[in-house]
Amino acid sequence: MTDAPGPLRRWVLAARPRTLPAAAVPVVVGTTLIRPDTINWGNSALCLVVALTLQIGTNYANDYSDGIRGTDEVRVGPFRLTASKLVRARLVRTAAFAWFFAGGVAGLYLASRTSWWLLLIGVTAVLAGWFYTGGPKPYGYYGFGELFVFVYFGLVATVGTAYVQHLFIPARAWWLGVACGFMACALLEANNLRDVVGDANAGKKTLAARLQRQRASWLYVICAVGVFAGFAASGHSVVAVVALLAYLPATRLAFSKRNGRELLPMLVYSARAQLELGLLVSLALLFRVRL
Repeated sequence: MTDAPGPLRRWVLAARPRTLPAAAVPVVVGTTLIRPDTINWGNSALCLVVALTLQIGTNYANDYSDGIRGTDEVRVGPFRLTASKLVRARLVRTAAFAWFFAGGVAGLYLASRTSWWLLLIGVTAVLAGWFYTGGPKPYGYYGFGELFVFVYFGLVATVGTAYVQHLFIPARAWWLGVACGFMACALLEANNLRDVVGDANAGKKTLAARLQRQRASWLYVICAVGVFAGFAASGHSVVAVVALLAYLPATRLAFSKRNGRELLPMLVYSARAQLELGLLVSLALLFRVRL
């Protein structure tokens, strides 16, 4: 493999930086729900650390589990450590556990500052990250990935961040959590649409693989409409309309005749839309403007 990335770059690529907005955006949105002069920045920072470490840990866990199963043998997506055989599988698994441990330490400290009930949520989040593609019956292989992504990268992250500010949940947090959850699902669908053929051949029965390439395109539309509905219901109608426009380039690709590697830009468009919408609604919340 003459064009293999260097020792450090391969780990960075396998952490899948383009997926990190799914972890960061709901934390920022949940923080800015609170009046600026009453934000608990320490708790917000801890939430961000927990979200990012668990996301990176999950990415390494998926790399390891998919790699040892052979799912990534014919890979059209981002670089993978285990499937490339440039890094031993056991080391990738250790890295996943190390990131989960780091998230656990931050979560333990956050719980000590707020509520010990957060520990239970944290444990379920780690288990969800590992068993997405790990264990004897990974739920990601049976079409439940979207459900868990929506819950943990939408409702839990957004509502949880708002809660740890003053141990109170603003009503709008739930609808904004819905919007963030569907944005994270759009990111997942961009991956699953790209890998639909390879996943089907490898026995990974994601919703996209079950529906097959053309019908699975509607899953992306559902995500975009879900983002619109979440923002609209939270009172941010302008952001809701911008959301439909932001997801238009990726939606066009979803309904094109492109397959595999040709769909890689969908991930870029989806991550960009998530960052832009997260920034827009956070600024609106921060300055108390109803957009």
